[in-house]
Amino acid sequence: MLRINDQLIIADWELSESFSRSSGPGGQNVNKVETAVELRFEAERSPHLSAAQKIRLKKLAGRRWTIEGAIVIRAEETRSQARNRELAMARLVEIIEKALITPKRRIATKPTYGSQKRRLLAKNIRAEVKSGRGKVTDGDD
Repeated sequence: MLRINDQLIIADWELSESFSRSSGPGGQNVNKVETAVELRFEAERSPHLSAAQKIRLKKLAGRRWTIEGAIVIRAEETRSQARNRELAMARLVEIIEKALITPKRRIATKPTYGSQKRRLLAKNIRAEVKSGRGKVTDGDD
């Protein structure tokens, strides 16, 4: 079980881990020990997330979202398998927490009458300044 917050807990069947040899630092350890962790969360099949949350989660996951509707997170930063597992879990929790936040709906507003007047006045002043930049002709013809 993975606890996201007080209301949401991910069941074990929704998560799967696989291990492989890590690229990166570790010397001969790299060739012997499978320290890289690939965490897979079956997001599309999860009964704990609403449809709207799944849509936001898919957008946040980006290329980590698979065709089957799972999120795959790979962690291979450290030489320790246990630490890489913790990092992968933390990343998953972070993405899910962001997906749980419902964005505020934008309320369309109209500009005030005074701001419209000020804008148009500023435009007129600017137009006069620019129109005065033309070629200068002698007026004594």
